[in-house]
Amino acid sequence: MHEEVPPTPAVDVHDARTLRALAHPLRATLLGLLRAEGPSTASKLGQRLGESSGSTSYHLRQLAGFGLVEEVPGEGTGRERWWRALHRSTRWQTEEVVTQPGGREVVEELTHQSLATQRRLLAAHAEQREGLEEVWRDATSLNDWALHLSPEGARALLDELNGVVERWRTEREEPGQPLVHVLVDLFRLAEYPS
Repeated sequence: MHEEVPPTPAVDVHDARTLRALAHPLRATLLGLLRAEGPSTASKLGQRLGESSGSTSYHLRQLAGFGLVEEVPGEGTGRERWWRALHRSTRWQTEEVVTQPGGREVVEELTHQSLATQRRLLAAHAEQREGLEEVWRDATSLNDWALHLSPEGARALLDELNGVVERWRTEREEPGQPLVHVLVDLFRLAEYPS
């Protein structure tokens, strides 16, 4: 099996129930691995994560039930099925989900999960940075910007930044090159931490 990009750029989730399925840490990790590294089997994913193949298989079937992953057609056997992610990213509108039963809680949980993932990615980069080729170290950015903006201005900036990344993914991505992670965070603090 070779590395494969999921067939659809993004999935828009409109219900708290689907987000609840994604809030499970192992499911989120499985989906992330399938998106980043391409199709795999429950056994290989289990070995990678220190989980049983029964556990990873169960959670892959749960993700499939929500339309987030699928068995790879024509690959594997009944005992060793290959799975792939169907989308490269997941999007939802917080204001739409928080009004649903359990919505506020699942959005809060996913926010913390997303931050934990970003911390792990940044920590891994810090550990691996010196082992990268110089051209990759020079192409890395960990910039920190601060701007005075209204909520409308902040939303416009966020939409523009996300639009730029989406356009690059659609028009300028270079298949066969390494995966590069882009974190786009825009937030307000009531008070700067000390």
